[in-house]
Amino acid sequence: MGCGRVGSSLAASLESSGHSVAVIDQERSAFERLGRGFQGRTVTGVGFDRDALMQAGIEEAVAFAAVSSGDNSNILAARVARETFGVRNVVARIYDPGRAEIYQRLGIATVATVKWASDQVLRRLLPAGGLHEFRDTSGNIVLAEYAFHDAWIGRTVRELEAVLPARVSFLTRLGEGMLPRHDTVLQDGDLLHVTLQADDAPEVERLLATRPPPLH
Repeated sequence: MGCGRVGSSLAASLESSGHSVAVIDQERSAFERLGRGFQGRTVTGVGFDRDALMQAGIEEAVAFAAVSSGDNSNILAARVARETFGVRNVVARIYDPGRAEIYQRLGIATVATVKWASDQVLRRLLPAGGLHEFRDTSGNIVLAEYAFHDAWIGRTVRELEAVLPARVSFLTRLGEGMLPRHDTVLQDGDLLHVTLQADDAPEVERLLATRPPPLH
């Protein structure tokens, strides 16, 4: 939702990665920013209107980004996408950092303008893979943010670390950071912040994207 500079850039990045994209904007002229090569769907309408969302294909969507110029519109659209249509990966662009923190606690990923980066939005829309947050001066040690396969929900950090060539440094849960214990149970929506050897990143990504081994 939103076909300004950010929305059009995001749509182009997603389409170039092979994803099908639909864009909603109230102004038909805004779609000119997409360029003639854009193959996706464009819908003129209000981004939190059910009919507009359904016309855009929200019922089949795996991700939704609300990146218009209005905080209220973005958060309302994000909540409709998540709560009414059950879209799992939802992110809202919020201009007010204070508001962004509140909505993070409601379980909706937000990116405040002062922290804006396209890879942060893409990371929350397409959670496979890790977003590198820190690398030591040698380049060997990385702190990276990861989502995980739904089948890990209900398993403990101890079970996770028994499989990974990495350590869980902390979790983000409902927008709040927390230091986990070995018996901390993973919940839906948690983000893992994992310390690992850079060379092990592909293996960590693979293990977190697959089902865990059965319990013995």
